[in-house]
Formats: sequence, C-alpha cells, structure tokens
Amino acid sequence: MSLSNRQLKFLRGLCHHLKPVVIVGDKGLSENVQTEIETALDHHELIKVKLKTDRDTRAAWAEQIQQSFGAEPVQSIGQVVSFYRRNPRKPVIELPS
Repeated sequence: MSLSNRQLKFLRGLCHHLKPVVIVGDKGLSENVQTEIETALDHHELIKVKLKTDRDTRAAWAEQIQQSFGAEPVQSIGQVVSFYRRNPRKPVIELPS
C-alpha cells in the first residue's frame, strides 16, 4: 500500500501527540519486540517506535519493520520512527482520499 502526499501529511499531523509505544534497545528486533510491534499496529494503526542505536542500524531496523509488518514509514526524526498499517478488520484512522 502506498500513501499519497496528502495522506502522509495527515498522518504526520496525527503523530505529533503520540509517544513511542515500542522501544528497541540493545537486543534489537527480538521476537518479543516484533510481537509488540505487531500488536501495536493492529490496535493503533499509527505508532511511534524508538530505535536506540546508531544511525546505520536504525535505518536497517526501520527497513526490516517496514518489510516484516507491511507498515508504511510516515516520519523519522532522530531515534523515533512512525509507522502506519491499516487494520483491515477494524480501521481506526480514516485517511483522506
């Protein structure tokens, strides 16, 4: 699923008040962390993930999250990356067309 510029702008606006729901630390994208990301995406659709590591590893982890969960990156500021994935059964966020 590809998001339009208008939809990305809308989602970035919703990201401002969010706090990171998942923090990825020294152990990386462990099985437990991946379970938490999956649960958070199903429940919230739009989440922030804090990646506590160097820049290159953050980029690799963000790419892995995008590929593994089918989530669209919305915004990346420092150590915090926002992702969106629509819940097909119970959508929470109504995107503009």
